[in-house]
Amino acid sequence: MSTPMYAALDIGGTKIAGALVDEAGSVVRRVELPTPARESEARLASTLDAVIDALAVEPAWPAVRGLGIASAGPVDTAAGTVSPVNIPAWRQFPLVESVRSHHALPGRIEPVLLGDAVAVAAAEHWRGAAQGVDHALCMVVSTGVGGGYVLGGRLYPGPSGNAGHIGHISVDLDGPPCACGGRGCLEAYASGTAIARHAQRAGWAPPRGVPATAAAVAASAREGDERALAAYDRSARALAAAIAGSATLLEIEVAVIGGGVAQAGDTLFTPLRRHLKAYATLDFARRVEVRPAALAQDAGLVGAASAARRRAAVAGAAS
Repeated sequence: MSTPMYAALDIGGTKIAGALVDEAGSVVRRVELPTPARESEARLASTLDAVIDALAVEPAWPAVRGLGIASAGPVDTAAGTVSPVNIPAWRQFPLVESVRSHHALPGRIEPVLLGDAVAVAAAEHWRGAAQGVDHALCMVVSTGVGGGYVLGGRLYPGPSGNAGHIGHISVDLDGPPCACGGRGCLEAYASGTAIARHAQRAGWAPPRGVPATAAAVAASAREGDERALAAYDRSARALAAAIAGSATLLEIEVAVIGGGVAQAGDTLFTPLRRHLKAYATLDFARRVEVRPAALAQDAGLVGAASAARRRAAVAGAAS
């Protein structure tokens, strides 16, 4: 009997990636196409089909037992639809039905949909920094801020698949308005965009020819630039407040931080751990441990495959 495989798709505003993932969570084959984010619904769907086509010609395709989809959100896992903020043509787009109807997908397979940050949480719990942890928050801190929860040893996506939208909880009641309609959201303080913006407002500027990004701010911070250090400290403080809130509400044991901003390493994690001591004051919350994410660019794919693997196991047990 052939070794079981799981197909995975990871859909974002920049790329649509696909992979075949084995039982151990290793990516066996990976394909990727640019997302035609500003083009028509039909053009987007045909690009998605092309990614599946590229996977379907692989020798391991007949061993596929399930297919998972990680998508930028908002998502509605109950309806199988997505409305990614950065893909304007997809509004309540029936993504699950679109994938289900692909000619190469075996009829027995029912695609499973996750939000992209929830997929990262699934990946980190399966074979990353949250492996073996029963209660965890996994965060992606990049252009935006997203997250997903593991509670009681199981992924908790919520009724519509959007649990863990931690980037849009308020960390400052008098903070700036957010595009989501809220005020003082974590994303406005902790994202890479927010870090670069705050540093620039304080007078920081990148070297000539270097884009003004969070990575450039981190490089300046490592050289001792006080304005760059202050921008990361501000981000870390906001993250600490959000993590402490999660620890207090849900008694999480571990907070895993990934995404581009986490690549700053100690520039982020040292002030984050310091501020967390000030915010997580109750005994049970004080024990929360902050860890850097273990998985990189394939986390969404691995997480989608994890969800497909779990659904296949449930279906197998029921049959």
